[in-house]
Amino acid sequence: MQSKEHWEQVYTMKPETDVSWFQAHAQQSMQLIDQVQPARNARIIDVGGGASTLVDDLLELGYRHLTVLDLSEAALAASQARLGPRAFEVEWLAGDITKLALPKHAYDVWHDRAVFHFLTTEQEREAYIHAVLFSVKPGGHVIVATFAEDGPERCSGLPVRRYSADGLHAEFGSPFTLLQHEREVHHTPFGTTQKFIYCLCRKEEN
Repeated sequence: MQSKEHWEQVYTMKPETDVSWFQAHAQQSMQLIDQVQPARNARIIDVGGGASTLVDDLLELGYRHLTVLDLSEAALAASQARLGPRAFEVEWLAGDITKLALPKHAYDVWHDRAVFHFLTTEQEREAYIHAVLFSVKPGGHVIVATFAEDGPERCSGLPVRRYSADGLHAEFGSPFTLLQHEREVHHTPFGTTQKFIYCLCRKEEN
């Protein structure tokens, strides 16, 4: 897993609107969450969502049990400052998803845009998937977005793994049913493009 120091520096040296993965609105993520149609009391965790605006839009839609997890405390602080008093409506967790202990069967929806592709070792990926299995409710949904096979080979100066929909689903295995996959061409603040693949899975009951 990339170091905490790396990501603290990224978010300390530049505003969150100037990083390549910035989205004013996470439209593809919102669309997939909407298709799952969780109740407004659903528990949703955004993994690696530190400075993402996804939490803003979910709050606007009336969701009240939101958790944002990120390795970088500076990224979380950026979102908290942006939300102002509404930040108190969100649970904020600072930590490494491959090491952090999450509560059992706590979440209805797990969302991750652009964390999993930074896990370049099998040990890291196994730890991540164990966290999903442990903390997502049976029948819950998992949305993971990574760089597609024709996406960038590096991001923020770090190597990444690129995936097809089938390849990404294969990492998670039979406990998860692939319901849908979508491609996205993300336009960065610098005028370049990054190609993503999104997978929506259901965690099965057994």
